[in-house]
Amino acid sequence: MYKQFCLLVLILFIVLPVRSFGQQVALKTNLLFWGTTSPNAGLEIGLGQKFTVDIWGAYNAWKFPNNMRLNFYLAQPEIRYWFCRKFEGHFIGVHGHYAHFNIGQIPFIPNLEKHELRGELYGGGITYGYHWAIGRRWGLEAMLGGGFAYMKYTKYKCEECAEAVGAYTRNYFGPTRIGISVIYFLR
Repeated sequence: MYKQFCLLVLILFIVLPVRSFGQQVALKTNLLFWGTTSPNAGLEIGLGQKFTVDIWGAYNAWKFPNNMRLNFYLAQPEIRYWFCRKFEGHFIGVHGHYAHFNIGQIPFIPNLEKHELRGELYGGGITYGYHWAIGRRWGLEAMLGGGFAYMKYTKYKCEECAEAVGAYTRNYFGPTRIGISVIYFLR
């Protein structure tokens, strides 16, 4: 599913006319992910007057006290339709996501206090958001998305972190994207 989404993004780049209508490229970072100590960055490229492609990702490799892990890398490409003009006001989008994760020994999450999960996540969904312009080069964006995720992972007992308890798959429907992003426009 992730490969088909990437192919769709590539086809849209080739097929949709790319004309110059104001801002075409923006750099961004999601402040909510920084709150989880996860560095992240995105690039949004304008396609025509009302479409953009947002390519965003995050990475967390930090080691926390008490062997707590929240290690992952995540990619969430998205095609957006803007109701007014690109980078102005309301938008809706279709996003995909892929993540590789190694999380565990998190004391405030049940079932992860003494276990570790290692695996991958695939899926997609729909996003709604709003963009506020702050001057000529800066913007602020809020978004919320929901959809589907398929997870395939192995659960480990973490006293030694080498004893596999079992292999699992899960299907998830619910929130799949959230963000408050600071945006800088390139010229």
